[in-house]
Amino acid sequence: MIPIKSKEEIASMREACRVAATVLSRLREMVAPGVNTYDLDQAGREFMRELGAKSACHNYRTGRLVFPAHTCLSVNDEVVHGIGKLQRVLEDGDVISLDVVVEHDGFIGDNAATVAVGEVNGETARLLKVTEESLAAGIAVAREGKRVGDISSTVQRYVESRGFSVVRQFVGHGVGRSMHEEPQIPNFGRKGTGPKLRAGMTLAIEPMVNQGGSSVRVLPDGWTVVTEDGTPSAHFEHTVLITSGEPEILTQLKF
Repeated sequence: MIPIKSKEEIASMREACRVAATVLSRLREMVAPGVNTYDLDQAGREFMRELGAKSACHNYRTGRLVFPAHTCLSVNDEVVHGIGKLQRVLEDGDVISLDVVVEHDGFIGDNAATVAVGEVNGETARLLKVTEESLAAGIAVAREGKRVGDISSTVQRYVESRGFSVVRQFVGHGVGRSMHEEPQIPNFGRKGTGPKLRAGMTLAIEPMVNQGGSSVRVLPDGWTVVTEDGTPSAHFEHTVLITSGEPEILTQLKF
């Protein structure tokens, strides 16, 4: 079953997503050469506290593993689920993916962005641009009556036509009272397949794109996912509400 949110639940989702987007925006401003990822993670924790929320990632369990950080901070060839560390100091030319998931009044807000640290080379800059554009392309087709496969195939075609690879082992998902709800939203697939989209669904759409091949592996910490070939990866994500008209990006800050 794919949860359909009530008006009251959608209002709560909007607030949770506003908080998540605010935390992500503040962390983006902190990214600079010389900053370590542990300090970024702790700053994220404090921003959440100030906004009346908490991390939905901290102490998240899968089997015997417990996630120790408050945000997911993935550098260079790290795709997702990177853990902040004092010894991981950002350098000019790095890229860092900031993945912020908050729980606020029983609802989840989920968003991510990959940020250049100082000046990055042209191909890496293009990787970030294409990944963010593929997210926008996927969101554009997230409309009532369409299917999950329409989002998936749109992202895949956009990315692969520009010479990059989509990660296949990790996917987007529904989000609401839980961080992971149905449906799963791969970044690859066939148009016209999968569950039909209905107004009131809230989806975390999140292209994960590698500069090289699509293969990834998990490091011995049990969490951090890296590219098999050591090339950089990028990750952009929004929580999106399906409506009777245009999709509403819940994690897009409105100024």
